[in-house]
Amino acid sequence: MNVLRRAGSWLRSARTWIALGVLAPLGMVVTSGLMLADLRRDAWDSADQTSRNLLQVLERDIVRNIEMYDLSIRAAVDNLKVPGLTEADPRLRQLILFDRAATARDMGVMLILNEEGDVVADIAAVPPRKGNYADREYFQVHQASAGLGLHVGRPIVSRLDGERMLPFSRRIDRPDGSFGGVVLGTVKLSYFTHLFSEIDLGPGGAINLYLTDGTRIMRYPYVEADLGANIAQAPTFRRFLREGRGSFVSTSVRDGVERSYKFTRIGTLPLILNVALSTKDVEADWAAKATIIGGIVLALCGLTIALSLLFGRELRRREAMRAEMAALSRTDALTGLPNRRCFEDMYQRALDAARRDGHPLSLLIVDADHFKRFNDQYGHPVGDAVLQGLARSLSASVHRPQDLASRIGGEEFAVLLPETDEAGARRVADTIHAEVAKLPVPSAGLGAGVVTVSIGLAAARPSGDRSAPLPDLYRLADGALYEAKTGGRNQTRSAAPSPAPLQRGALQLVKTS
Repeated sequence: MNVLRRAGSWLRSARTWIALGVLAPLGMVVTSGLMLADLRRDAWDSADQTSRNLLQVLERDIVRNIEMYDLSIRAAVDNLKVPGLTEADPRLRQLILFDRAATARDMGVMLILNEEGDVVADIAAVPPRKGNYADREYFQVHQASAGLGLHVGRPIVSRLDGERMLPFSRRIDRPDGSFGGVVLGTVKLSYFTHLFSEIDLGPGGAINLYLTDGTRIMRYPYVEADLGANIAQAPTFRRFLREGRGSFVSTSVRDGVERSYKFTRIGTLPLILNVALSTKDVEADWAAKATIIGGIVLALCGLTIALSLLFGRELRRREAMRAEMAALSRTDALTGLPNRRCFEDMYQRALDAARRDGHPLSLLIVDADHFKRFNDQYGHPVGDAVLQGLARSLSASVHRPQDLASRIGGEEFAVLLPETDEAGARRVADTIHAEVAKLPVPSAGLGAGVVTVSIGLAAARPSGDRSAPLPDLYRLADGALYEAKTGGRNQTRSAAPSPAPLQRGALQLVKTS
């Protein structure tokens, strides 16, 4: 019993470990999930800061260069008012007009157009290159409206050198305020290409520069078909225009890529600049880390679960062994019937139940007749076969779940019959005699009827006083068995109660055949 108690304690500890084995993977998954969420947030914070810094650097560079070009244009407008300019030598006049003009690698043409759109001064040639630009959008805008200030036009292809350029222009007013022409300065779009190409935004990243009317001036990576395209109706551009500055995540109408947009209006100019990072690129490093961490966690979880399953299998095996040990400790090895320990336990429970519920209780003690003769004459194997046959006969004689047939020692058996009075017990005893009468012993060449049993029967019913003890049915049944033996064997004798209500010691042995 101590061994069983220790086994039970071990099993309770084992169940605790198995529970921990189930909870541990869950804890690892939750912890790794929180860690990955934190890493993902860090990736987005870093991407947001990078986009903000890039946008600020690009905006400052563009503003500085456009301001430089505008100063050159302003200077040309002012120099047109120098006295005697029209009578000056053409080369001197060019020097006077463009004396404060800035030059840069990506600066395009700088021209002065009269009110008819003809070129009257050219920073790059004396005499000026010939051309008429009255059909250009920037010329028509200034011709139609005064006081526009610096006008940023749509991208054009230069008629002088065939390059794509962004035009900047200011109106020339005559002394009377009427239209006198346009000073034009252009920036090659290669300036923006060079500026944007120095930045690595990842495979899905992009930088865009738009006019406020939705015209795309430049995109990086550069695609020829993108230049001059108008996306004024795109949801992303409407948000650029509406908010002026900010950030959001959306899907591009151009290529269907989801990007994180950081955008701004460039100073007071009609220009909108955005830096767009692909969400896939933003999360690429995080996804790689998540894959590694997730793989490690899954491997650990799998290992933990596998160990838990192995431990559970071992636990079930040990539980089966424990159950088998418990059953063996209460089972007779030879006959397979419950043994004396099991009988004593069930007998005490049946006594308590009978006293508590007021139900009758009966007990049969069954003993094989002349059993020593079988052992002496045929040997112990035949004796064992007789005992096994008796066990089968007893089992075949009781059918209720609460009835108990057990071997209590040697050739002696007991049949416990709860909720059964003497008459019922007598019927069971008769059934046992009938079953034993059919029992052959093939190993000894003996036919049916050779083996017989004697049975002692004791029955009791509690009195109205539930506190009164029941009689010792085992002692009474054993006494009745003795009477059956001395009376000729192969019979049942009962220990009958007195007519008075059952009290302690109120049962008497009565010989019955």
